[in-house]
Amino acid sequence: MTQPNAARGQDSVAGQEAAAAVLIEIGRLMNELCEIVEAETALVRSGRLTAAAEVASRKGELARLFMNCVARLRAGAPDLKPMPKLLEQLRRQHEQFRAALQINLTVLTTARAVSEGILRGVANELARRSTVQTYGASGRPHAPSRRTGPPIALSRSL
Repeated sequence: MTQPNAARGQDSVAGQEAAAAVLIEIGRLMNELCEIVEAETALVRSGRLTAAAEVASRKGELARLFMNCVARLRAGAPDLKPMPKLLEQLRRQHEQFRAALQINLTVLTTARAVSEGILRGVANELARRSTVQTYGASGRPHAPSRRTGPPIALSRSL
């Protein structure tokens, strides 16, 4: 049974024109998100992590708006079959966006792995340097304790 538009809530989409407007807004947001993701990818690749963090906040805001539009469309979308050109254009945009996101995810994952490796190396080197080099009764050096040296504290925010 179909509910009247008033019962669906103020955020739902009613009618083909409203659905088309939401689809156009989704396309605009997807384009802007794609640009932001590509900019973030370029910044991370060049090692400008502080600038990338600033771009990431805008990316989160756009993603929230994008998801709100999608939820509005799902909540009250009429049959979208009369809009094949608009839907096909959105599908192509989505494929481009997905490819940009995949590259972005790969770059971010690589940057995180590299930074964690560097931190582990620094922590191990600090622990090695703070360990006193002594010899045992057999004349061989003692193996360093795993608990030597103070722990390293770091901030996960960029």
